[in-house]
Amino acid sequence: MPRIIADHNIEGHLKVLVRILQTGPWAEIWNEIGVEIVSFENLGLSPDASDTDLWQGCQNHEVVLITANRNKSGADSLEATIARSNQASSLPVLTVSDADQILTSKEYATRVVSQLLEFLYDLDNIRGTGRLYLP
Repeated sequence: MPRIIADHNIEGHLKVLVRILQTGPWAEIWNEIGVEIVSFENLGLSPDASDTDLWQGCQNHEVVLITANRNKSGADSLEATIARSNQASSLPVLTVSDADQILTSKEYATRVVSQLLEFLYDLDNIRGTGRLYLP
């Protein structure tokens, strides 16, 4: 059963996606996969955890991070952390390309849902990829 966490700045966006997943034509697949949504608190992290601490916490607890704005500036950035620490067994980080569109475009949100399900369904085969993008 895959576990996911929304970065603190897109928790509301994930709620929109989950609502689509639970009520639309995706519901059967969503239920079959059995995704568990966890929080920063579940992982023992504060909402302002560093990118490195967040990535490591996700890896330690086998949780896929969904984010929108973790950047690549600095040695503690998410991109630098992935480059330094990613292994073949590491879970990918899923980055939403345009988080605001999830809230304003049902068509875009549906594309994100479709890609998210595809990644979660095939999770073991995408380990080690580092960062993947949701449309």
